[in-house]
Amino acid sequence: MQRRLAVLWLLGFSIAAAAHLPDAAVDDKTLGGAKGKQTAVLSGGCFWCVEAVFQQIEGVEKVVSGYSGGDAASAHYEIVSTGTTGHAESVRITYDPAKISYGQLLKVFFSVAHDPTQLNRQGHDIGTQYRSAIFYSNPEQKRIAEAYIAQLGRANVFQAPIVTQVVELKAFYPAEEHHQNFCRRNPMNPYVMNVAMPKVEKVAKDVPELAKQK
Repeated sequence: MQRRLAVLWLLGFSIAAAAHLPDAAVDDKTLGGAKGKQTAVLSGGCFWCVEAVFQQIEGVEKVVSGYSGGDAASAHYEIVSTGTTGHAESVRITYDPAKISYGQLLKVFFSVAHDPTQLNRQGHDIGTQYRSAIFYSNPEQKRIAEAYIAQLGRANVFQAPIVTQVVELKAFYPAEEHHQNFCRRNPMNPYVMNVAMPKVEKVAKDVPELAKQK
């Protein structure tokens, strides 16, 4: 519940990265020719914020907030919030690989959606449920994720080491209905206004080539 009240969260948060990250040197090669939809599961702090960011990205067709890393019995917000379940607040992104690649999604993840140098927290949202993680569903996603993290490390685009975990996706459990599309449905919520919306605004500024055209 801390994050619902602590709008001063923003004062303690800063992305320790250059404004514009490089494209992933290792990426899938199907962009423009792939058929069928793909999914990516990412965790980077408050799922309200990460969901809102990826809803702005071209080729993204659906974003669902949920939980990954723990079991079905504990995949409930109040339990996950204790930080004892193994779950991380996550989003499942359904995207068209003919329009956007997995590596491009990771570029958004690292440059806009969260600060990957903060261990088990994002700003004043503290706990393992707010950790930075990429949950890969196949060897190709793992290869791309690990290569991009290494690439960013070599380029020294962050002021501190990346702590993002790259772990196999065991399951994704959708969050309660009132957490879905939270920012769109609650634009005047103080947390949304002070924390989520600045990230949404960074999409057009930092990754304009990937943003949906209004």
